[in-house]
Amino acid sequence: MRGVRAGEAAEGAQTSASLQERTYLQLRDMILRGQVRPGERLLEAEVVRAFGISRSPARLALARLCEGGLLEELPGRGYRVAGAAESDGAGLAVLDPVDLSAPRQWERMYEEVEQELFVRTLFGSVRLNELRLAEHFGVSRTVTRDLLARMHGVGLVAKDSAGHWIAEKMTPDRIRHLYELRCLLEPAALRHAAPLVPETALEAMRARILSTRADKPISSARFDEVETDLHITLLSHCPNAEILRALKRTHLLFGPTRYLFDPLLGIPIRLIVAALDEHLAIIELLRDGKAEAAARALETHLQDAVERWLGRFESTTRGQPLAFPSYLRPADPLPA
Repeated sequence: MRGVRAGEAAEGAQTSASLQERTYLQLRDMILRGQVRPGERLLEAEVVRAFGISRSPARLALARLCEGGLLEELPGRGYRVAGAAESDGAGLAVLDPVDLSAPRQWERMYEEVEQELFVRTLFGSVRLNELRLAEHFGVSRTVTRDLLARMHGVGLVAKDSAGHWIAEKMTPDRIRHLYELRCLLEPAALRHAAPLVPETALEAMRARILSTRADKPISSARFDEVETDLHITLLSHCPNAEILRALKRTHLLFGPTRYLFDPLLGIPIRLIVAALDEHLAIIELLRDGKAEAAARALETHLQDAVERWLGRFESTTRGQPLAFPSYLRPADPLPA
């Protein structure tokens, strides 16, 4: 009987941890997408109500968001979304109901479709057929529309003049242009954000960098989280909403970091370690109150990152033509 109870307890702990992770990721996503806006107050009870969960996973997820700097705790009054409010009247956040019992259908498809697109757009532009996409995954057109809307939001796909979904070729020039935009805007956003980032958030980011660097091998998911820390979460404290909107167009560049060991998307591990060291240097400058030096280090980091990204094109010149899944076909690039 004791063994059964121990097993049940372990299973319950695993389920709870998974629920906490899904709660954290869902809330982080809502904040980064602007569904919950800077300055709004978020209550634990509202998370419990909207997600249909108990207080424990809600509380732990909210605490983790505080550690990451996306929320600020207001003792006795809940949490405030970090960043400058767009209006003086930012009030309580009201969340739409979310079922966390299982991933939504489009979420189960996203990683596979994203990886297909990132690989194939190294070779050329591709067109997505919405009907065949639905048939391939055995889902409704509503689900595929949710998926494509999500990808459109990060700039991975766009519609051409005929209304077809196109993923544009990732040419070296396009990569350089996107990084040029980042080099102009990210250091400026960091200068604005630096005095507003909680020290606890910087400590948590530093700990994640060190932990990720110590992984053998380095985890794609952990490296992606480190990238998100610096280039999205930290910069989200910038009160200039126009800078942050413009930077959203560049977020598609983060996608390949989720596939470090893909034969075409991956880059040598020594370059990943170098990137982590650059992240660490920036965070430590911020911890020391040296915002201007951190902004200059970020600009240098982005200039170096261009070459890391462009290294992927060397692999494509040696690669063989790839067979297309049923929902993809070659397409003409979108007009400039």
